[in-house]
Amino acid sequence: MSGTAPGTHRAVADATPRGVRWSGTRAFLLECGSLADVVAMRARLASDPLPGQVEVLAAAETLALSFSHRGAALSAAEVLRTWGPVEGDLQAGGLVEIEVVYDGEDLDEVGDLTGLGRDGLIRWHTGTDWIGAFGGFAPGFTYLVPADGPADQPAASRADHLVDHSADGRALDIPRRDSPRTTVPAGSVALAGRFSAVYPRSSPGGWQLIGRTNAILWDLDRPAPALVAPGDRVRYRAVREQARIGPAGNSDPGTTPAGTAATGTGPAVVIEHPGLQSLIQDQGRPGQGDLGVSAAGAADADSARQANRVVGNAAGAAVIETLLGGLRLRARGHQVLALTGAETPAVITAVAGGLPSDRAVAHRAPFALYDGETLEIGEPTAGLRTYVAVRGGLEADVVLGSRSTDSLSGLGPAPLVAGTEVPAGAGPRYAAVGNAEAPLRPMPRAEATTVLRVVPGPRDDWFGPAGLDRLAGQDWLVTDQCNRIGVRLAVSEGGTAQAGKPLERRRDGELASEGAVTGALQVPPSGLPVLFLADHPVTGGYPVIGVVLPEDLTLAAQLPPGAHVRFVLTTPPQTTPSATVSSETAPERIAP
Repeated sequence: MSGTAPGTHRAVADATPRGVRWSGTRAFLLECGSLADVVAMRARLASDPLPGQVEVLAAAETLALSFSHRGAALSAAEVLRTWGPVEGDLQAGGLVEIEVVYDGEDLDEVGDLTGLGRDGLIRWHTGTDWIGAFGGFAPGFTYLVPADGPADQPAASRADHLVDHSADGRALDIPRRDSPRTTVPAGSVALAGRFSAVYPRSSPGGWQLIGRTNAILWDLDRPAPALVAPGDRVRYRAVREQARIGPAGNSDPGTTPAGTAATGTGPAVVIEHPGLQSLIQDQGRPGQGDLGVSAAGAADADSARQANRVVGNAAGAAVIETLLGGLRLRARGHQVLALTGAETPAVITAVAGGLPSDRAVAHRAPFALYDGETLEIGEPTAGLRTYVAVRGGLEADVVLGSRSTDSLSGLGPAPLVAGTEVPAGAGPRYAAVGNAEAPLRPMPRAEATTVLRVVPGPRDDWFGPAGLDRLAGQDWLVTDQCNRIGVRLAVSEGGTAQAGKPLERRRDGELASEGAVTGALQVPPSGLPVLFLADHPVTGGYPVIGVVLPEDLTLAAQLPPGAHVRFVLTTPPQTTPSATVSSETAPERIAP
């Protein structure tokens, strides 16, 4: 491994062009020759970003880069193809010591599997210096590799069924569990493949558990929330016992109250009933993927922006995102609101004996909600999520630059509950309230078919032309197993000869975890795609056959259970509606 100091990474001339795998129209995977190359490339691009670069996310064998627009992504891909291996050390940070009680459920089994035995495995784990390679999966979850391991060797296909002993005894390749656990306790110390890591919070997981720690892996009160950052050196130290982790420990990555008890006096909306789920959302926190933090933000970002535009707010002001209706809120002080997104009935109940009287609310138009009046949102007739904007924006604690609730990581305001208030901001002093607007898109309906355009890749080669034909050659059914993380699809009967058939891989083995984008169609072994939405994991280990165009994500976020989806394959330059795209669901205008 090169001894080049951190920050002096340099590209090597006359090297073989790097592989670029497109992930939609504004992002791509850049293939790297080794983990050391991945880490050095990430360090260079993080310190000296390319024009329009939004995020660079390191993984085992690739860098995932996303950009603000298509032109910037095309220019970056052309430049990066020519870069050879980038020199630089994996270690660029400080030393972190983590105390571990070695009593994990899988300790004996992994000891037998490696031939080291229980005590030998503990000696190997504590005697190895580990380096933070990259983040992902969850806030504070950092993938560690042995400092003397094979990080600077060429990347190879995963072979988790093998246990590899390097020449110096420092590197092992540990298989994942055949069946992942539904819950891994916070603070669990684990092994998988070439990596070691600590689970920052309770979550599902398939790694082998060898111990536990009380170290706080993620703490928003620290200047750097993650205890272990890429480039840090980590040493595990065996201890006999530790105090139990309390409620403020690893189990909570940073959820904050969405409001306060309704006892204030300033302008606010007071929640009387949250419905099925109501969350504070804005335009999210992009660029935090290396910390394991997804962008989050409004699932239907276009509708959230429209709601803000109608009431005269900035596009990124916080709004309420409510699922399937049922939200009831009361105004404290006179307020101006707007509703967008799902088509849903809404009524205002006036204060007893007051004027004006009870009245219905029109969507996509500003309306007044006077002090003491209540607004109730009914069940949608089309679409899934309704957005409520209040002039001035809604106030909530800012976490990593955003007021958004991230349902996967737990960051941001807690879900709204009855009896809490959400303060309204002071508002734009001179901005005019907007005019009534037309719908951005006709909203998807249950039992109707919505067309989504898909760019093949980055791993469509795992399925081949036949897999793409099957993806686009049949309708898919939206199941009830959907949330802000993703939309789970099932086969839909009828229509074509391909109907009712899941996707089939044409290659065996596992895919090394790599960065994923919103709109990705990840395909697990079942062959039933999962369409990633705003709170998706930043990395994934299942191949992505294609990515829904950003212009169609409004439709994807509004798919109700029971709706049908038809995918239309397109190429990145083809971003205008084609003759095969239904006029009922095609975007009325396309972003540049």
